[in-house]
Amino acid sequence: MESLGIPLTPPPPPPPHPLAVSVIIPSFNYAHYLPESIASVLQQSHPHLELLVVDDGSTDQTAAVVHSFSDPRLRYLPQPNAGLSAARNTGIHHAKFPFIAFLDADDLWHPDFLETVLHQFLALPDTFSAIATGTIRIDSLSQITSTSHYNASHTRELTVRDFCLRNQPLSSSIVLRRHALSPNLLFNPSLKSSEDRDLWIRLTAHGHRFFLIGTPHASIRRHPKNMSKNARRMKDNTQQVLSQAWRHAAVPRSDLPFWLRAFSIHYFLVAYTHFDEGQRAKAILFCLTSFLLYPFFLHPNRVAEPHLFRLRAFAHFLLPR
Repeated sequence: MESLGIPLTPPPPPPPHPLAVSVIIPSFNYAHYLPESIASVLQQSHPHLELLVVDDGSTDQTAAVVHSFSDPRLRYLPQPNAGLSAARNTGIHHAKFPFIAFLDADDLWHPDFLETVLHQFLALPDTFSAIATGTIRIDSLSQITSTSHYNASHTRELTVRDFCLRNQPLSSSIVLRRHALSPNLLFNPSLKSSEDRDLWIRLTAHGHRFFLIGTPHASIRRHPKNMSKNARRMKDNTQQVLSQAWRHAAVPRSDLPFWLRAFSIHYFLVAYTHFDEGQRAKAILFCLTSFLLYPFFLHPNRVAEPHLFRLRAFAHFLLPR
């Protein structure tokens, strides 16, 4: 196009909305659950978003599911299978907007999730780099489970100590400022689980502030194919994350009582994952290890557990199934 012989260039695209969010859904053979997860993003009351579905080498109908949606905010990014961490990092690399959020392909957001979190960002100082909400549990049919509970306690700031103690809140309920991530602060591809906890520990250890909205605005699906069902993998990767945090003194190593609590909770949770796989003897052994490391939790609510939680677990492990 020319006017008076002078070539005209198209105007530059408008800058993104200051609260625009790049949402990343990594998916590996989760086509069954993916339509509901995608819909929960596209139906958000906050419209300023793009959705990047990173297909991590799926062999099911993942591509067809994504292409069945006509929303222009949706982008499909296929790659050879490289694992969950690498898929999330691919999404981060392609993200265009000032905020980044993660949603697992089997989880769901409530319609007000982004609106609630971004409103909280506006109310907090700019020093907060991440905000999460509480979650509830749903089953494979998207029904709230009878054992569902908030995966968080109350609204407050979270610190590196919180993430060293427990892997909560979960990645599907977290929104980050894009600038908080850098080549040295991404998901670790060598981890096959607990990769989110590892990143939150490193972020908060580097001074990035993290805020929790205690009420639930996301749903976490529990089903037989959850990555957390692999007891050996969960144990090894979580132990690697905690050992690295110890070596790097995310919390001062001189605070030995804290680290004993952290590893005690680790072995308590390891006991349950092994019990769920039918490994009763290992479950009892790991529960005893938890007792030996830290015999008494005077304030178990601080680690999101009820009173006498390990005695209850021990009795549960001893009863016939």
